[in-house]
Amino acid sequence: MNKDMSETLVRTGPGTAMGNLMRRYWVPILQSSEIAEPDGPQVRIQILGEKLLAFRNTEGQPGIIDEFCAHRGVSLYFGRNEENGIRCSYHGLKFDRNGKCVEVPSAPQVCERMNIKSYPCIERGGIVWAYMGPPDKMPAPPELEWCTLPASHVFVSRRLQENNYLQAMEGGIDTAHVSYVHRYEVDTDPMHRGTKALDYIKADGNVIFNIEKTPFGLSLFGRRNGEPDSYYWRVTQWLFPWFTLIAPFGEHSLAGHVWVPIDDHNCWAWSINFHPDKPLSEEERGDMERGKGIHAECIPGTFRPVANKENDYLIDRVAQKEKRSYSGIFGFAMQDASLQESMGPIQNHEAERLLPTDKAIVMARRMLHESALGLMQGNEPPALDASAQRVRAAGVLLERTADPITWAEEHLADGLGQKVYSI
Repeated sequence: MNKDMSETLVRTGPGTAMGNLMRRYWVPILQSSEIAEPDGPQVRIQILGEKLLAFRNTEGQPGIIDEFCAHRGVSLYFGRNEENGIRCSYHGLKFDRNGKCVEVPSAPQVCERMNIKSYPCIERGGIVWAYMGPPDKMPAPPELEWCTLPASHVFVSRRLQENNYLQAMEGGIDTAHVSYVHRYEVDTDPMHRGTKALDYIKADGNVIFNIEKTPFGLSLFGRRNGEPDSYYWRVTQWLFPWFTLIAPFGEHSLAGHVWVPIDDHNCWAWSINFHPDKPLSEEERGDMERGKGIHAECIPGTFRPVANKENDYLIDRVAQKEKRSYSGIFGFAMQDASLQESMGPIQNHEAERLLPTDKAIVMARRMLHESALGLMQGNEPPALDASAQRVRAAGVLLERTADPITWAEEHLADGLGQKVYSI
């Protein structure tokens, strides 16, 4: 990838081509539980290079506003959340959840010119989402399957990842790496072991991809050898501009990720597990809370993983040699993050040499790049129709002559309410 294309893709701050594109979609901001209490403590959060403040007002409604007071630039994190607004502790200016200044004690007549930036927000899937784009272009709320389920059916976590969103998201798109970096983890993790699919994944590291461009983004069909008369297909999705879905194993829960830029050097990695038709069991939820599977244990009071670059991700060379961990690092999330962060805050894309298994990454980059440049020319972005997000990942054995795309059209289109396919 050349330098100009790379620069377009990795820069997401206000006024950038990619930043403008991403602001046309509903953005995951923080978990609803982080601002659970009306008039409770407000929370600082940075998204797409913007420093914001999240809070829940007296009536229980979430608000996303600029962190800083219009008067002297004081952080409203140190303000008071009271009576449906945040009051600055410095001079008493008060702002409601829409950023409207409702009180200036020393000069009531100037209220109207003291408003601050705010963003419309909604709650879905246990997440507070904000729309950060032009008000007249607001799309329908997200309809990813896990957004539509009862809270009992879904577990959501987020963690800090210390590199650009693009190289993190590309790890979510790339499923070829499962045969290597996660090779031994799948045997021991309680949320994945005991399924026939793992035998196929470990036995065949030469995955072959068919990629289909769709209204929501890309469908990835990864083929590995199955039984003598079949192929094992893992059908996964990249949903424009930052969602990925993961094929399930056996009776285990479905899963997905969201990769949201904090700034150009850091991103929020969201991880989601869900059952479409039943609550998560106590055991499953307990494992997820302890950072098992695609989740990560974080330093208490923060979203930074316990295993991080400062301690070499707690790498265990003995475990690596004994084939208990392929890279010597434990946990799906940190196995991926350690390698993606090792590329540097922003990967040197000009130096990379891509392989046939990177076809989906190339297509996703091109789709993002063309959409960002197209928006600058007045073209509407793709995948704004939220109903197109109603798809489901799958793992399935098919006869060697079967067309996986045809199978997916028949079994996975409009995936809500359809069968979960996994082995």
